[in-house]
Amino acid sequence: MRTTSETAVISRDGTEIAFERLGAGPAVILVSSALADRSDTGKLAGLLARHFTVINYDRRGRGASGDAPGYAVEREVEDIAALIGHAGGSASLFGSSSGAVLALRAAAAGLDIERLALYEPPFVIGDDGFGPPKDYTRHLDALLAADRRGDAVRYFMTEAQGMPAFMVTMMRLMPGMWSSLRALAHTLPYDAAVMGDTQQGRPLEAGRWSAATAPTLVLTGGKSPAGFHNAARALAQVLPDAEHRILPGLNHGAVAMAPKKLAPALVEFLHG
Repeated sequence: MRTTSETAVISRDGTEIAFERLGAGPAVILVSSALADRSDTGKLAGLLARHFTVINYDRRGRGASGDAPGYAVEREVEDIAALIGHAGGSASLFGSSSGAVLALRAAAAGLDIERLALYEPPFVIGDDGFGPPKDYTRHLDALLAADRRGDAVRYFMTEAQGMPAFMVTMMRLMPGMWSSLRALAHTLPYDAAVMGDTQQGRPLEAGRWSAATAPTLVLTGGKSPAGFHNAARALAQVLPDAEHRILPGLNHGAVAMAPKKLAPALVEFLHG
């Protein structure tokens, strides 16, 4: 029987992390991407809840979760640790985009993670123009310091995600959607910190990720740019127990836009 409840855990630094718990079975925690909260993973959570206990949470600074001054990636790893504790001490993780890298960092930090599913972690391992410009973080910080939240969202979408400018312009004509994105703009530097120096066009360092020993599935969409596939193959090669799989017909927005096509691969893998 599927059940749903909303509650929160207190992270190590005292920050309240809100989440929705759905379904029954082995625990799976969903880690959202940049400019996203648990509403973006809501449909996927409902599909996975037919098979698992799904913990769909708001990352700190988003939705109903609290925040704290002096952001550090370690605090977000502690948030995941608190959720794992709530789940009974171990859980599987699914993360998308920069959320996939956060999930990977949690695994490398030694949290008790049973299985790790990652959708298109945006590592940049070559010099083919894929990924954000080198001054991305500096320019982003300047826009937010000037309270130009909409411009910060636009900059992220066009320069970090490679979205055509006309598509961003169309999104700005949808007041509800654009307002939600602007409300999350202050968390964009959080995701930049999660990515760290992994978008500089250098090969992935195996030693940095070798502690992530859980069985791992790295997924990419068949319609996504080659850079995502290159990064996924490279990551699968440096992790101790990983495979890369391409899902035909999907692109980088699959979690929110095509959850029904994404869910079967996750169910198959997370069931073991």
